[in-house]
Amino acid sequence: MDFFIRNLSTLGPVGTNLPAPGTFGSLAGLLAFCFLFWFSPLSPIGIIILFSVLFIVGIPLCTRAEVLLGKEDPPEVIWDEFTSIPLVFAFCLDELNSFSITKVLFFLTMGFILFRIFDIVKPIGIKKLQNLPNGMGVMIDDLAAALVSALLLYVIKTFPLSFL
Repeated sequence: MDFFIRNLSTLGPVGTNLPAPGTFGSLAGLLAFCFLFWFSPLSPIGIIILFSVLFIVGIPLCTRAEVLLGKEDPPEVIWDEFTSIPLVFAFCLDELNSFSITKVLFFLTMGFILFRIFDIVKPIGIKKLQNLPNGMGVMIDDLAAALVSALLLYVIKTFPLSFL
């Protein structure tokens, strides 16, 4: 079971063998989200719910991974980025269904960049959330980064409407 937990929490070689594991974990989450969004029978809301459940599963998963790896918030544990980044797009799902590939790529790229900035810099009290114990601290700062990113992406989406 420990082998499974270690590999799931690090996404196998993604978290353990690649540089910038958080960025690659975010990219893996983005690719999984896009695949499900465009090629699965799940509705967009169903995908957000699925990743929300995976996020909640991540709390005990990352708690155990910290014990197995002997570190607090180990950088190779990327389940938090993987499960949080899809939540960035919760308020602009319609933009991702656009027939304009430029619009789709813009929102995916902006969401990814915003999430990585907020996950790395951890402004607005996000850093304090890391102090929560065990897997909660590992997971919750990424959720906060995703929610702030989602709100900013929503502002970007609606900003042109203020000029109509």
